[in-house]
Amino acid sequence: MKTRLLHVRANVKDLKRSVQWYEEVLGFTVAATWPPENPNYVHFEHEGGAMFALMEHENYPTPGRFNFYVDNVDSLWDKLKNKAEVLEELFSTPYGSRKFTILDIDGNELGFVQDNIPD
Repeated sequence: MKTRLLHVRANVKDLKRSVQWYEEVLGFTVAATWPPENPNYVHFEHEGGAMFALMEHENYPTPGRFNFYVDNVDSLWDKLKNKAEVLEELFSTPYGSRKFTILDIDGNELGFVQDNIPD
């Protein structure tokens, strides 16, 4: 079966605090919030990839892993390694990519991957 990931949402305990973390640490920009009168959901800008969203939700914590594909994982590692809890340090995989995984402030695993790394 072939699939295409279009939307990913992480449940968080404190939406305002989490949005601030994603903006300040990762540089994400909020594109929309819902509902208008008292938002408990946001999604961030994206460029053709999966839409990534956060929702303040009673089912928190329900952490998951979300892999973000990036162009320069080494540079991003240098930027983030001291700003977040590291689950997996930067390493080269046996299948030709490099990646690292950090935890956001609600325990969601955020993987950052660069494919097609030359030998």
